[in-house]
Amino acid sequence: MSFDRVLRHGTLIAVAVLIICVLGISAALRVPVQMIPDLEVRTISVDTSWPGASPQDVEKEILIEQEQYLRTLPGLRRMVSTASIGEASIVLEFPFGVDINEALIRTNNALSQVSDYPENVDAPALTTVSVSEEPFMYFRVGPRAEGGAELDLAMMGDFLQDEVRPRLERVDGVSLVEINGAAERQVRIEVDPYRLAERGLDMTDVRDALRARNVDRSAGDLDDGKRSVLVRTIGRFRTPAEIGDLIVSEQEGALVRLSDLAEIRLSHHELRESAYYNGLPALYLAVRRETGSNVIQTKYAVLPEVEAINQEIMAPLGLEITLVSEDARYVEDSVANVWTNLFLGAVLATLVMFAFLRSARSTFIGVIAIPICTIAAFIGLLLAGRTLNVISMAGVAFAIGMTLDNTIVVLESIDQARRRGLDRFAAALAGVRRVWPAVLACTLTTVLVFAPTLFVEEEAGQLYSDIAIAISAAILASMVVAVTVLPALATRMMPPPGAEDAAGGNAFDRIGQRLGALHATWPRRVTVLASTLVASVLAVALLTPPAEYLPEGEEARVFSRMIAPPGYNLSEMEGIAQELITELRPRLDDAPERYARGETDIPALRVFAMFVDPQGISIMTDPKNPAEIDALIGALEALYTSWPGMRAFASRGSIISNDEGGTRSINLDIAGTDLAQIYRVAGLAYARAATMFEGAQIGSEPNALSLDQPMLEVVPRWERLVDVGLDGERFGYSVAALSDGAFADEMILDDRRIDIYLFSSAGSGQRVDHLPDLPIATPSGAVLPLSALGELRESVDTDSIRRLDGRRTVTLNIIPPRSVALETGVTRVRNELIESMRIAGEIPHGVSVDITGASDQLQATREAVSSNFLIAVLLCYLVLVVVFGHWGRPLFVMATIPVGLAGGIIGLAILNGIGAGFGIHQPFDMITLLGFLVLLGAVVNNPILIVQEAYKRLEEGAESVATAVDDAVRIRLRAILMSSLTTIFGVAPLVLIPGAGTELYRGLGAIVMFGIAFSTLVTLTFLPSLMVATLTLRERAGALLRRAQ
Repeated sequence: MSFDRVLRHGTLIAVAVLIICVLGISAALRVPVQMIPDLEVRTISVDTSWPGASPQDVEKEILIEQEQYLRTLPGLRRMVSTASIGEASIVLEFPFGVDINEALIRTNNALSQVSDYPENVDAPALTTVSVSEEPFMYFRVGPRAEGGAELDLAMMGDFLQDEVRPRLERVDGVSLVEINGAAERQVRIEVDPYRLAERGLDMTDVRDALRARNVDRSAGDLDDGKRSVLVRTIGRFRTPAEIGDLIVSEQEGALVRLSDLAEIRLSHHELRESAYYNGLPALYLAVRRETGSNVIQTKYAVLPEVEAINQEIMAPLGLEITLVSEDARYVEDSVANVWTNLFLGAVLATLVMFAFLRSARSTFIGVIAIPICTIAAFIGLLLAGRTLNVISMAGVAFAIGMTLDNTIVVLESIDQARRRGLDRFAAALAGVRRVWPAVLACTLTTVLVFAPTLFVEEEAGQLYSDIAIAISAAILASMVVAVTVLPALATRMMPPPGAEDAAGGNAFDRIGQRLGALHATWPRRVTVLASTLVASVLAVALLTPPAEYLPEGEEARVFSRMIAPPGYNLSEMEGIAQELITELRPRLDDAPERYARGETDIPALRVFAMFVDPQGISIMTDPKNPAEIDALIGALEALYTSWPGMRAFASRGSIISNDEGGTRSINLDIAGTDLAQIYRVAGLAYARAATMFEGAQIGSEPNALSLDQPMLEVVPRWERLVDVGLDGERFGYSVAALSDGAFADEMILDDRRIDIYLFSSAGSGQRVDHLPDLPIATPSGAVLPLSALGELRESVDTDSIRRLDGRRTVTLNIIPPRSVALETGVTRVRNELIESMRIAGEIPHGVSVDITGASDQLQATREAVSSNFLIAVLLCYLVLVVVFGHWGRPLFVMATIPVGLAGGIIGLAILNGIGAGFGIHQPFDMITLLGFLVLLGAVVNNPILIVQEAYKRLEEGAESVATAVDDAVRIRLRAILMSSLTTIFGVAPLVLIPGAGTELYRGLGAIVMFGIAFSTLVTLTFLPSLMVATLTLRERAGALLRRAQ
């Protein structure tokens, strides 16, 4: 590289820097802002609706049929199916790296082979959503604060679908708006069985008459002169009122119309869930964003549109849309926190440089790399198609101190040349030429260690890649700045060495002499080497904590659920919900201090949203004081379990996983063919887990862990049915009309398809014990009680069936307390729960118990990181071989890596030890583990300087190995201390200052910060002793060999 030519064209360099800065600022403004990187989508959901169907029928008629074709999909890793009342759901999980669009096409093709679905089954709906695409804004729809017209909110679903949803989905950045809490409209026909029987009709006759009439038919076209006239036969019902005019039959010359037999009205399907906002009835809108969109910009685009909708559409109806919850605020706080720490780190690094250089002009020359390299990082993110998120911003912040390494080395080399009496230009040229190989080596090793992360496909690798891109772009830019911009500035601005520099140099000389004394004799060298190695081994053996999977990225929000026993209905749960509202609503007006003083049992709440269904009650709530999250979780658990038979499950909100402890969940999949056996084993495992972990959160899928869902089976009396003119299909249809209603047909109203259902007026509002006496109309003209036509048998079953890869399964979700790491929890579950159950004979033949969930991902990620770490070490060595032009010299540098990495473990232990007093605990998660890759590229930089300078001294004729190594340490000491301290202080704010989002990268920062500190000590003590001992032994061996020859 012609440094002479570069230094003579300062103007060109200045223009190039300005161009980079302009492009970088433009890139920073264009890069979308999100909370976390877009995680790879690798799951497909298949949802099929069959209103009113029991889980048992859904399993037999839908799930088993669909699974038959889906299980053969290429690359399918896991298939989880759920049958619940009126709904079939299948989640297909594919391996990392899958082409999700191709998988979606294959899934759709497989489902198209399912030839026959039962009547009234909707077409399967396919969706693909990752965690990073979960809803980020929730709105409540309800009455205005000042009151308004009385409206049935359950009937507002179609209105919101037609008037509100399209407007919000047209907002730039919004992909989908979901409506929760509303029921679909339904035409309800309540037929009088007695009037029906009087005319010799039954329910199926009414259904058949409806379907025969409710048809429009095209009849082609006719030519009329110059015109072509289209011909249609009109039969479809246009309004519910028209249905009453339907002619059901003609008897003795008289027409029997439906209005003679039934009452007809526009209603809605049976409500199976309800929602409340701060205790008031509400509907909810969940807003999802487009992949790659700017979450903050999208938020501020949605809010004005909501305000316009309120004024133009909702206000006249006495309704309003209110923002309940949004992740963008957490994103803004987290990104702002990173920006603050980035700026603070830059200031601290600058002060450290000034403390060493003692010159404002020299410091300015050195720190000019910070803004340029920061801007280069944004360019790298934009070119790589990444977003500006907490993870990538942390990468930019980490790079601040690291980008100064190259500039410090070059600046120090130029300063030493100036001290030798060279003028500015000659000193700049000589200085950059001397250290150019070391700068190149440091840069390439730092950047290439990130290459193996491309092979870590798990979520940890996807999150970490943003850090790798940001640091790599900044480090590459720092190398260019160090060998072009910095020397050019030095030729114009660098001050001559003064007395202060000489005094500082003398101080470093004295430190260098004391460091040299550590390897002056063989006993001292052996002592340094042995003590360092023993300390490193002990640190790794004793201080390495058990592993977690991913950091949660926790928001100050609690997601909790009260799980009801089987058989509860919505009305019962609504009653409990009202009691909960009575308990929680006063907490909205509380001051946080009241809970702190012990005046209330529940912390003050900012907001709470409640969702009620027959299986339980879910509550999302934010405390006014974020520090009271754990107290709120405990209070809600105690409140829920105060109702007999209720179970509780609560967890913090997470921006990385689902809100049910996804990154810390130990899943026990208990599978088999006999549901009774499966539920018995699940109940025993639940009880053992509850006693094994104090304070653990334990959930289950399905929610109920017993076959106690009441079920009424009607067994036809076949001979009696034949006597009255009924068959099995007609009888079953009539029974359905007595309970949930029977689907008859559908009509189009306001461009929407609306189901038409038949009900027996005799069955409305009846109790189960009245069912045997309910009348059924028969074609014979007789009205008979149900018990005369069928035998009613009471039994119990399950209200939900879960299937895993085609086998019936119950899954326990065990989230250990925070004092128990995920790795420890998995070990205990495997050894203390599963094995003890096997030994006790509690797991019968035919039932399997497997551990899955986050524990699977933990193991897979750790294996991927470990293997790719070895690749990174090999790449690092090969780069050093090229730079040094020697196969042996890089081994001195490589020898410092394991010792330096032990410093990261020590640092994590120090952070947790000190942080315990401030409520800070940093788990050893996979993002923290990946910090060793950053450290790998950083810890070799200082040893490279020592090794390169030592061999230069030997080549220049140093009198001995010890002298060459001592000179190398003395000459590079200031640069090593300066680069290490700038990196440490640049990273320190990210590690030591708590705030929103810091839990995502604090562990990685601690590994880097403490690892570099320990590596600096190793470079100045261990490495010189190792070099002197090894090279001296080599010299003696060579001398002995020469004598022998």
